[in-house]
Formats: sequence, structure tokens, C-alpha cells
Amino acid sequence: MAASGDEVRAVAVSLPGVQERFEWEMPTFRVAGKLFLTLPEGETSMAVRCPIADRDELVLAEPEKFWVAAHEAGGAWVRVRLGMLDDLDELAAIVEDSWRQAASRQLLEERAAADVE
Repeated sequence: MAASGDEVRAVAVSLPGVQERFEWEMPTFRVAGKLFLTLPEGETSMAVRCPIADRDELVLAEPEKFWVAAHEAGGAWVRVRLGMLDDLDELAAIVEDSWRQAASRQLLEERAAADVE
């Protein structure tokens, strides 16, 4: 499955409190003022927040899907090749996980309450 930038955008903006901006010559997404996703490389990949230990495991396990850009090596970010995603559920899970790392406690609680309903 090859996900598109439009599909990434749709998932990202469906999450509470998300704002899309165009910065650094690419679409970026923030929650509570914190960056959690970018669409670099002509929207053929996305960069998402990911704890470094988890990121390193992902890159080792699936290097065709995940990699670390040189300028992000010291940070908690991983790149994802959209064309290598298994399906839209995987895309949504990755985007939401990144959102959760940047969202405020209040937004996380609101999201949890909405999931219960």
C-alpha cells in the first residue's frame, strides 16, 4: 500500500488540537504548539516523534520502511516511507503515537474519553 500525503494529512487533522502549517518548505503538524509530524521529501515520507530506543529498533527491524535523517540522529524522530506502509491502520497508528508524545494531558484525556464512547 502506498499512502499519500493527503491520507497522512487527513489522519493528522482528525486528531484533537492539531494545526497544519507550511514551514521549512513542507507541511508540518503541531499539537499544543509542539511539532509532531512533518511531510518532507515531496510528501513521500513523514517524520514523526519516536523515542530513540524504539526508533533504533524500528530501523533495524524494517530499514526499508524506517530510517533516521542525519540531522535528526540526536533527536527522538524517525522517518517513514509512505510507500512501504502496510495499510491505513498502520499509518493511523504511527501518526497517533507521534501525536500522543506531543499532546497535552488534557487532550490525551479527551481522546481517551472519546475512545470509550
